Amino acid sequence: MRLFATIGFILAMTGAAMAGDNGIERKKAAAGVAETVDQLVAAMEGAGLKIFARVDHGAGAQSIGEDIGASQLLIFGNPKVGTPAIKDDPVSGLFLPLKVLVYEDGGQTWIAYQKPADMLGPLGGVAEDAPYINVMTGALGKFTDAVAE
Repeated sequence: MRLFATIGFILAMTGAAMAGDNGIERKKAAAGVAETVDQLVAAMEGAGLKIFARVDHGAGAQSIGEDIGASQLLIFGNPKVGTPAIKDDPVSGLFLPLKVLVYEDGGQTWIAYQKPADMLGPLGGVAEDAPYINVMTGALGKFTDAVAE
């Protein structure tokens, strides 16, 4: 009986540790928020990706007299990669185009994004081994690694 209790505890702890990131990848940035986003935009546009929007959450908060620190959301993608996901499951359109958040917390600049497999996988119509999942994952890793510490 103790063996089953021990196994159950280990499985519960492993599940909790795996679920702790909620599919969010975080990296320390090498520069400040605006500079990091500028670098991401330049690299992404240079690679032929489309920048759909750059949302300045920090400026939005300041407009109502609040301060959340510097925080910008970059929305970007490539229709050749995203369209197949939306064809496989139209609800993918809730999660695409891809997003990267660059924000300041405790004096450190952070880069955060949701892992494509964790974002699209639960939808049911998107296969875990869909080629576009690997392309999205690779692009997010490549671009964010280039501006990380």
